[in-house]
Amino acid sequence: MKKKIIGLVALMLAILITTTACGGNDTNGDGLSGRVSLNGSTSVERVIASLMEAFREEHPGVTLTFDATGSGAGITSATEGTADIGLSSRYLRDGEDGVDYIRFAVDGLAVIVHPDNPVADLSTEQIAAIYTGEITNWSEVGGDDAPIAVIGREAGSGSRGAFDDIMGIDGYVVHDQELTSGGAVITAVATNPFAIGYSSLSAVGDNVRIVSVNGVACTEATLLDGSYPVQRPFILMTQIGTEPSEATQAFIDFILSPEATEIISNAGVVQVR
Repeated sequence: MKKKIIGLVALMLAILITTTACGGNDTNGDGLSGRVSLNGSTSVERVIASLMEAFREEHPGVTLTFDATGSGAGITSATEGTADIGLSSRYLRDGEDGVDYIRFAVDGLAVIVHPDNPVADLSTEQIAAIYTGEITNWSEVGGDDAPIAVIGREAGSGSRGAFDDIMGIDGYVVHDQELTSGGAVITAVATNPFAIGYSSLSAVGDNVRIVSVNGVACTEATLLDGSYPVQRPFILMTQIGTEPSEATQAFIDFILSPEATEIISNAGVVQVR
């Protein structure tokens, strides 16, 4: 009986040592594991997905999830602690407190028209006048004699909030269409020769044309030097007074690291560190 007890104890010790050596749930042996939930801006989805993929390769023991529900929801989720990290594509407004935040990248809001539209440049004043209904025909800004179809994002969108703030038109916008994603705006402009819209630079393809603003093209270089006027921040947020978990802090550190610079650049935005 004594030998059986000794043998059982030895077996339990062997199992404990083996489990410890394997690092629990972390298969690469660096000891990092856990779950990190993210919630927020749809505009941040492309870059954050690339960052999540790269982080998983280094830390397979960490489970990352992201719900793309909009900037407002991202701010709320961080404030209430329902997500470990909130993500926004606009700065916080008055009354939106309760979070610590870091700007980790900057994105250009490209002003887009149909490829057949001859207008190549617009001033911020002209764009504001178009979106408030003061300018209604392309001939007023050097284009064809045709009514302008004004396409924008829905209220509460980070893109809409940033665009309206930059143009100084918040509360005065007149849209022909309000759509719920940047992709939908691009599609609407691509299928209407007389439409104008805006979307994240990283999402724009060859089916539309980007116009310069105040004579400045929307490029990574002009975002980095600050000369392109229609740009917005990509912000990550955590709840004030709550210490991030080890896995959450590791992911934040990764986003801000030199290792992430190329990943963020490949997603069409510019890292801020």
